[in-house]
Amino acid sequence: MKYALPGFARAALAAMLFGVAMTASAQTEIQFWHSMTGALGDRVSDLAKRFNDSQKDYKIVPVFKGTYPESMAATVAATRAGNPPHIVQVFEVGTATMMASGKAIKPVYEVMAQAGEKFDPKNYVPAVAGYYSTPSGQMLSFPFNSSTPVFYFNKDAFVKAGLDPNTPPKTWPAVMAAAAKLKVSGEKCSYTTGWPSWVQYETFSAWHDMPFASEQNGFAGNNPKLLIVNPLQIKHIENLVEWSKKGYFTYGGRTNEAESKFASGECAMLTSSSAAYANIKRNAKFGFGISTIPYYPDAPGAPQNTIIGGASLWVMNGKKPEEYKGIAKFFSFLSSPEIQAQWHQETGYLPITMAAYDITKKSGFYEKNPGTNVSVEQMIVKTTKNSRGVRIGNFVQVRDAIQEEFEAALAGKKTAKEAVEAGAKKGNELIEKFAKAQKG
Repeated sequence: MKYALPGFARAALAAMLFGVAMTASAQTEIQFWHSMTGALGDRVSDLAKRFNDSQKDYKIVPVFKGTYPESMAATVAATRAGNPPHIVQVFEVGTATMMASGKAIKPVYEVMAQAGEKFDPKNYVPAVAGYYSTPSGQMLSFPFNSSTPVFYFNKDAFVKAGLDPNTPPKTWPAVMAAAAKLKVSGEKCSYTTGWPSWVQYETFSAWHDMPFASEQNGFAGNNPKLLIVNPLQIKHIENLVEWSKKGYFTYGGRTNEAESKFASGECAMLTSSSAAYANIKRNAKFGFGISTIPYYPDAPGAPQNTIIGGASLWVMNGKKPEEYKGIAKFFSFLSSPEIQAQWHQETGYLPITMAAYDITKKSGFYEKNPGTNVSVEQMIVKTTKNSRGVRIGNFVQVRDAIQEEFEAALAGKKTAKEAVEAGAKKGNELIEKFAKAQKG
């Protein structure tokens, strides 16, 4: 027998359901395109859920859009079609391109001011905030996941090779010596690197307090020239080529492919992003350590400080005022010291605010997890005009040109000097092309 609700009960139920529907429809959805996978992708989803659970007016919808280049290409296509996402994660090499996109983006400082959210660039780590800001200090994008290169080493492999697992190599000659012992001990891959251009050229220059490009690495002008054709850079590439021949160095690819080689135990030493920490910690079946990027001890000014990597969040134009309010609320949530401290501790990304760094330091996290403070200490020291970062047009293509020539040198098709010179020539042509496009 079917049971029928009394009339007043049906009316009450209808009113309740209507209210739920009204509440759901009133919630403003904000599309957030990102490029995080694995443990990092899980953290992004967690952040979105925590924000969504903290209030009822806005709903962040994280959407994985492929690698950084793929996501950026998808954003360009969506913008041209008139339907861009609200927020898109763009890697640091896309910064100059985003800055030059004009009305396609809505600067973060405007989003925060119009929403009435507190937003002081001085609260952020200077080396991070400065990279995404105008010369007058106005922040154009939100520095969400900032990283810097660090040195990882397999402690178990070090012990097997007779190396001190608590004394990682600090200089490049020491890396070579360690690599030789690791090979003798049976390691198939002694040393590898992620992101060759970022680590072995861009950061290499900053760490040795040398310019990577003119016009203060692109910060002081629109048409800089690459300055990588210098004795120290050529010497370093010559060494990597020689180490490759001897089996000390294994090429791992143009992006972060080498990180899995280390996490799996295949390679004993790795230079790559501090943000590799989350996946290495999850997957490594061995003890590992983190140390500073190696340097050449005879180079004046070394070591200085490393440069920024990772990505920032750009807000796209053409959205409704209420949607921008939600974006501002989300950015305020992401900036809170507690959220930033947890993000830093779980991922290996830099804490973007000094408050988050202080919380982490006072909690004893660095003592319990030795080496996790390396990335911060490499970045919070005073920067020079050579170590603020690199901000040039067509940077994605410039990196590819540099890495293509590096690969040619490793394959024995060119000398190290020829490869560095060719990379600079191709890179400068791409930068010039970008500069002309902006004038046109």
